[in-house]
Amino acid sequence: MKALLGLTREVNNMDDRRIIELYFERDEQAIKETDAKYGKLCHSIAYNILNNHEDSEECVNDTYVGVWNAIPPTRPSNFMSFVCKIARNLSLKRLEFMKREKRSADVMLSLDELESVLPDDRYAPDVSDEDVGKLVSHFLRTQKEDVRNVFIRKYFYFDSIGEIAERFGFTKSKVKNMLFYTRNKLRDYLIKEGVEI
Repeated sequence: MKALLGLTREVNNMDDRRIIELYFERDEQAIKETDAKYGKLCHSIAYNILNNHEDSEECVNDTYVGVWNAIPPTRPSNFMSFVCKIARNLSLKRLEFMKREKRSADVMLSLDELESVLPDDRYAPDVSDEDVGKLVSHFLRTQKEDVRNVFIRKYFYFDSIGEIAERFGFTKSKVKNMLFYTRNKLRDYLIKEGVEI
């Protein structure tokens, strides 16, 4: 999934470069600028995963600490994707911690759906997550734009079927069918590329 981040677009490249420079200068204004530019997006990602405002807010704050600790030495080429990835990973870690409480069944269902088409470490120990991510990204780039966008909204941002339908003007049934067929095509593509599922 790591490589999927490359499909998102930076909102304003020059502004992002300036923010990154603030991190390199260890200027705390960098965190304020990051929050102003990407705070809502990070909160949306965290909330879609955790379904809890307090936990989401805490993950967003932890995201800024993560960005602060990573830059420098890292100089991300796509700052928005870099920040979103940190927010997403922290939220998923928190969800894993809270999984016993079953607080976000939608996210768990999304992850289960993807697990059915991605390789299992027990059967494909030689295939790295990065390799699979690159294959998934390549596959998605060959799909129609609306199919790709629906897939990313569901399995990266963890939007609900209803939210995706509303965002793109589709029926819920159409979104479900698109996801079903895309998952099956992805599975077939990975097998064709020699990845054991």
